[in-house]
Amino acid sequence: MKRLAKTLVVIAILVLLMFAAQQGLFEHLTDSNWVGNYVENNGNSALVVLFLMGAAFTSVGGPRQVIAFVLGFALGGVYGALLATLSALLGCVITFYFARLTFRSSLKKRFKDKLFRFERLIIHRTFLKVLMIRLLPIGSNALTNLFAGTTHVSAWKFFAGSGVGYLPQMLIFSFAGAGIGLSDHNNLIISIVLFIFSSLIGAYLYKTRLRKQVDEIVTDE
Repeated sequence: MKRLAKTLVVIAILVLLMFAAQQGLFEHLTDSNWVGNYVENNGNSALVVLFLMGAAFTSVGGPRQVIAFVLGFALGGVYGALLATLSALLGCVITFYFARLTFRSSLKKRFKDKLFRFERLIIHRTFLKVLMIRLLPIGSNALTNLFAGTTHVSAWKFFAGSGVGYLPQMLIFSFAGAGIGLSDHNNLIISIVLFIFSSLIGAYLYKTRLRKQVDEIVTDE
């Protein structure tokens, strides 16, 4: 039964990605004007499609900031950021469980030392550690999700930290997209202020919390 569930998960993800590629949706997803027209012509159904395609796009390593920018352009700063954050979070869940259900053993063999250090880093106080990683951000979003899926880290704490950590950057890029779409300088100013604020918070948390544990891990090796 467990093997069947794994197979179905892999098939579902592959079918979704193949459909998106065949329809050229990934290409359209990065086009602000196309997204704006698509939402205007199709309403709520367009939001569902964009939400799912954004999740698929980020699950394979597509930059979530692009999703935030184009959705901000189409929906405005706040709504664009919220939808983009939820979409990126779903992409995070997909990649996490794809690793945990399918390639966990092979990834552990291939990246044994890196995974060991990564698990030591986030296994305790997971929410805070993941929040800091997302705020800076450190490393690749997709690789972080893959690596986390192979560890014994709490899934819900990892997702909660990711969702909260994603939001500041999503607001930044969404307001930037909204500012360009509406030719509104206020939105661009909000985007710049949010960028500075989130960078300062991330840097402070890293300096006071994460850096100390990273140093301990390196020293122990």
